[in-house]
Amino acid sequence: MENNNNFAEFLSKYLGAIIGGIVAIILICTSLYKLCVDILIIIAGIFLGNYIQNNRENVKDSLKKFIDKF
Repeated sequence: MENNNNFAEFLSKYLGAIIGGIVAIILICTSLYKLCVDILIIIAGIFLGNYIQNNRENVKDSLKKFIDKF
């Protein structure tokens, strides 16, 4: 009886990690992780471009300071 409670506690505590691991294994086995990485890079580029467009002056100042350090 106590064994079942321990197992139920374990599942309730780590179910998300277990599901995430299974999904990761499936992505690796089917090579879909390459597609996921590509999509993440595209999304990061979109956010970066939008940030630069909306904060043009701050970005220019930051780049100037960064270049001046070198």
